Amino acid sequence: MNHNQLPQLVDFKKEVKNKKTVLIILENDRGMKVAFSNYGARIVSILVPDKYGKPVDVVLGFSTIEDYLGADEVYHGATIGRFANRIKQGKFKINEVSYTIGPNNGPNALHGGKAGFHQQIWDRRVNNPNEVTFYYTSPDNEEGFPGTLTVSVCYTLTDNNELQITYRASSDKDTIINLTNHAYFNLKGEGKGDILDHVVEINADAFVPINEQQIPLGELSPIKNSPFDFSSAKAISTDIDKTDTQLLNGGQGYDHCFVLNKGLSNGKKVVASAYADRSGVKLEILTTEPGLQFYTGNALSGKDLGKSGNTYDRHSAFCFETQHFPDSPNQKTFPDTYLKAGTIFHSQTTYRFSVIK
Repeated sequence: MNHNQLPQLVDFKKEVKNKKTVLIILENDRGMKVAFSNYGARIVSILVPDKYGKPVDVVLGFSTIEDYLGADEVYHGATIGRFANRIKQGKFKINEVSYTIGPNNGPNALHGGKAGFHQQIWDRRVNNPNEVTFYYTSPDNEEGFPGTLTVSVCYTLTDNNELQITYRASSDKDTIINLTNHAYFNLKGEGKGDILDHVVEINADAFVPINEQQIPLGELSPIKNSPFDFSSAKAISTDIDKTDTQLLNGGQGYDHCFVLNKGLSNGKKVVASAYADRSGVKLEILTTEPGLQFYTGNALSGKDLGKSGNTYDRHSAFCFETQHFPDSPNQKTFPDTYLKAGTIFHSQTTYRFSVIK
């Protein structure tokens, strides 16, 4: 692949933690190119054609590896683990044994702890021009999690303008796991304003309400007649500014796990979509996971300067993070995140892009 076709990505070679960082680019025959870094097994760029046939980069990110290492927002495009989302006070039990993850989000543990998967340099193998697999071995007790966990993330770019993400993991001790990708999307193009005009649909009849520290209350709330009703497509701006305790708890916006409707989590059905009229780009999500964390970039601070040279301000992107529910190890009624020693964890999510003219 000719790297001159992605001129904004200039320097991704560096030695970090005695490992070399690299940039890997996949492309298909339909004008889609996806760039990755093995730092955090992350998505750096997704170029898709807009309704005028011009390439638009729909994922926030940076031009150099140094920018990623020094970023205010550390999760851009990264693989998140061992446990996506929050664990209350970083504490949980397995087989009556207590474990503690160091808090990195107020009193709680977020996205696998301070040195989660997003901070690691992964090994990689380019399987063919359309596929790359990243590998990482998380040692026993890394960030406080039990078991040596061997994990892989495979990205496959199809000729249908789909980016398929396949996660596999196994542990030598009973443990917990919850993996996701943290791509920040702006379907108008990264750095091109806010995403409040994006039209979103989520196939969920309920969401997970949270307290002021964004920890689940332990129940599910129906979305009907609430700002969380995306069962019919609507602009993000429609309800995001409403006076609502849950929106306030989410950081004055959406940062909530939606409970995907039954029968959808088979990886073959669309669970959510977003569309930007300015570009005509539509994103559809398919997954095997039971939940979707919908996040509207409420904490983006404007401190980061992106690939386009523009700052990443509040609401300048959204995330569709497919996952199990937050704090699941402490919530007996939630789908289980327990991984028995010697068994295989498997999960798949697809980002499907199309154009509406």
